[in-house]
Amino acid sequence: VQLQASGGGLVQAGDSLRLSCAASGVTFSTYTTAWFRQAPGKEREFVAVISWSGLSIVYTDSVKGRFTISKDNAKNTMYLQMNSLKPEDTAVYYCAVPKAGRVVAITAGQYDYWGQGTQVTVSS
Repeated sequence: VQLQASGGGLVQAGDSLRLSCAASGVTFSTYTTAWFRQAPGKEREFVAVISWSGLSIVYTDSVKGRFTISKDNAKNTMYLQMNSLKPEDTAVYYCAVPKAGRVVAITAGQYDYWGQGTQVTVSS
């Protein structure tokens, strides 16, 4: 399984970014997929998850109403649309997939496959 995250960058507070996660070796139509992030000196934290069916979506409270997770099964790609970015959103963002493909989890320990991460930096 390989996950390739992209789309990060340096933006100002209030701007938007869209992250992408392309996969090989796993089919997003049958696997839950999630975004996590890790800021310097902090533990990796959950951001959002979308179930294999797309019917179940969970966000961490700090991004609700600003971030939107989605996926395109035909392209086997997952997205994270990030609007109204804040300096506290600065982190490396990772996409992840669990071996137990259909579990909808918000803890990093339940995910087995990780992308390489893409840096998001939001300046004030």
